[in-house]
Amino acid sequence: MLEFKNVFKSFHNESETIDVLKNISFRIETGEFVAIIGPSGSGKSTLLGVAAGLDKPDTGVVALDGIDLTKENESNLADLRADQIGFIFQNFQLLPGLNAIENVGIPLYLKSSLSETEILKKSEKILESVSMSHRATHFPKQLSGGEEQRIAIARSFVNDPKIIFADEPTANLDFKNSKTVLDLLLYRNKEQGTTLVVVTHDPDVAKLADRVLEMKDGEIISDLWNRKKSSPSSSKKLTAKKTTKQKKTSAMSKQVSR
Repeated sequence: MLEFKNVFKSFHNESETIDVLKNISFRIETGEFVAIIGPSGSGKSTLLGVAAGLDKPDTGVVALDGIDLTKENESNLADLRADQIGFIFQNFQLLPGLNAIENVGIPLYLKSSLSETEILKKSEKILESVSMSHRATHFPKQLSGGEEQRIAIARSFVNDPKIIFADEPTANLDFKNSKTVLDLLLYRNKEQGTTLVVVTHDPDVAKLADRVLEMKDGEIISDLWNRKKSSPSSSKKLTAKKTTKQKKTSAMSKQVSR
């Protein structure tokens, strides 16, 4: 499905060259849920951008379904993203001049044989799947952070992608919205077989993945399989675990205050 072979990526400024990805090699099979973890500045987001064809490496091969993205021009990459890739940005990247349903339909407007009426109908259906149909005509500035993230997720679903890349999808969200986001992604992965690659700092999110790649200083330092495969019910177990922990903490605090 997705393969990196000896990928290097660096950024240059007037005084220095910063190596961000150093000889990265791995393979992700169709239907896998892979979490990428590591400290800030380790290269996680850069790797995700390269994997989605949003950025190009200096050297190496990045192949998606046998297509080497490093050899494709921007027009072909844009078509590929519109056809096969969903991307969830950490800061949502919703267009402020478009309402929710129009933002969701962007991938279809970019490359689709559907009419505008058909695009809006499909976008509305996707909005319903993320419980946001009541916000269809609202603009980004009228939405909460959790609502913006659900719109961003709906946009990543609308073209029925083979693979979804998510950059810190639960960052800056409260507990309830984080659970909603995880449920949506897990359902898409486990029930529809969509490959899922998630960058996260949250160890509880990483535990739900089939496999965890750990990065440090631009390198993959470990590649581990979790014992249990994730499922849509996994986030419910996570919720129960966190709720129990919160209750214990609250009880201890009350005892101390006495």
